[in-house]
Amino acid sequence: MENRERLRQVCNAINLSTLSGLGLARATGCEIARGPRGLILARFYRPALPKAGAFTVGNVIFFRPSLSGAEPRRELLSHEETHATQYAWCLGLPFLPLYFLAAGYSLLRTGDPASRNVFERGANLQAGGYLERPTRKLLPVIAARLRRHPVATPTSSGDTQ
Repeated sequence: MENRERLRQVCNAINLSTLSGLGLARATGCEIARGPRGLILARFYRPALPKAGAFTVGNVIFFRPSLSGAEPRRELLSHEETHATQYAWCLGLPFLPLYFLAAGYSLLRTGDPASRNVFERGANLQAGGYLERPTRKLLPVIAARLRRHPVATPTSSGDTQ
């Protein structure tokens, strides 16, 4: 194992994200196995959320049954390994709200939670099984949403208290 892989492993142990991943794996009945480069593979993840075929918590990479074969695809493993490194850079579980903010921005800009998500782009969109969708102008998107859900404005009823 290289020094940077060992550093990621230690950081994710200290910041408790790997422990959280192991807790989730145990709670959901995943098969746990040692993976390459200090990663832990949690196979046969069955709960509905998240909808991804694979996802990462700390150094633990979760795979749905359809992807739980003997050896994960090299590109997908590399993609998820990058997310493990991103957990270390974000000091652990703060990665999650940062990821969801990035997914929201991407959803607003492209209609897709991955295309403009800085974390997914940093992990190679295509390796994670994502397509890059074109950006759209924000003002028409915001205007359309406001038309569907108008903001309530105070009305004067003439009543005084």
